[in-house]
Amino acid sequence: MIVVMDADCNEKELQEILDLIDEEGFEAHLSQGIDKQIVGLIGDSAGKEQLQERINSYNQVDKVIPVMEPYKLTGWKFAPEKTVIDVDGVKIGGENPVVMAGPCSVESKEQILETARVVKEAGAEVLRGGAFKPRTSPYSFQGLGERGLELLSLAREKTGLKIITELMDTEHIEMVTSHTDIIQIGSRNMKNYALLKEIGRLDKPVMLKRGMASTVKDWLLAAEYIMSEGNQDVMLCERGIKTFCDDTRYTMDLSAIPLVREKSHLPVIADPSHGTGRWELVAPMSRAAVAGGADGLLIEVHPEPKNALSDGPQSLKPEKFEKLMNELEKLNHALSDIDDSVSPAV
Repeated sequence: MIVVMDADCNEKELQEILDLIDEEGFEAHLSQGIDKQIVGLIGDSAGKEQLQERINSYNQVDKVIPVMEPYKLTGWKFAPEKTVIDVDGVKIGGENPVVMAGPCSVESKEQILETARVVKEAGAEVLRGGAFKPRTSPYSFQGLGERGLELLSLAREKTGLKIITELMDTEHIEMVTSHTDIIQIGSRNMKNYALLKEIGRLDKPVMLKRGMASTVKDWLLAAEYIMSEGNQDVMLCERGIKTFCDDTRYTMDLSAIPLVREKSHLPVIADPSHGTGRWELVAPMSRAAVAGGADGLLIEVHPEPKNALSDGPQSLKPEKFEKLMNELEKLNHALSDIDDSVSPAV
């Protein structure tokens, strides 16, 4: 259930509604926009009808809207406007797509500092890099662990880039969050609900990757686990899904980008590197994702892909990444006059 307050509702009147919701045993989530305030109710459906009647009796309530969709907090009915996540000045979900780039894995001080310099000069605003790597084979490189996180922090200090890195389990929450600006939850952990709940209690932006065999509904419900614990700074990442195709690593589901923008107010990021597994497809899929409405891109870049300890075949060389960034700048300019925004459903 969504409660839309009158535009001139003051803080005292709003608190009366919040107190009533709490007294009735429901959880309230407040979303404040420029023109309206919205309160989302989470809880057992039993008793909602009577509560709706009580809330409607308040003069400061504009309307009460039942929500039939299984996802509440991620949907447009809860949000007065599109979510923009401000990561210390880097705005994800704003007017321009944000590019997050770097190697799949942090391998050495020289490698991560050189890559950070390259992607920074090309126009990226966030450095990606894995310190703990979930791999299909237990014999593959698993990452440098805490040393990798320290090197990412050093790269941030040297370049000013924000950091995104993957958190794999609850055991390493404190360690990872102390070094990163954005927590990445990988596709394998999209349904790790215990981990999602813990992340939901943190004051740190989260990028939730779509599970490799998950529907859009599953994906949005996973985001609900995070948001229902209090963390509203969630962005979604389309990274390809498993299909019958074996010419690419996964099938890049570009249709999911405008579909999610229609269903949700959360920013949507595209990962063409994992989505295809082939470096020569990264640039065209990046352009297509931005044209489809992506709020950002997650791209793997490595100084020497042939020597990379993980995901070399899908990593761009520095000169290829610079070329792509120039292409994206021209594309953004061409798209600037096209208004494909989605309006809230309240």
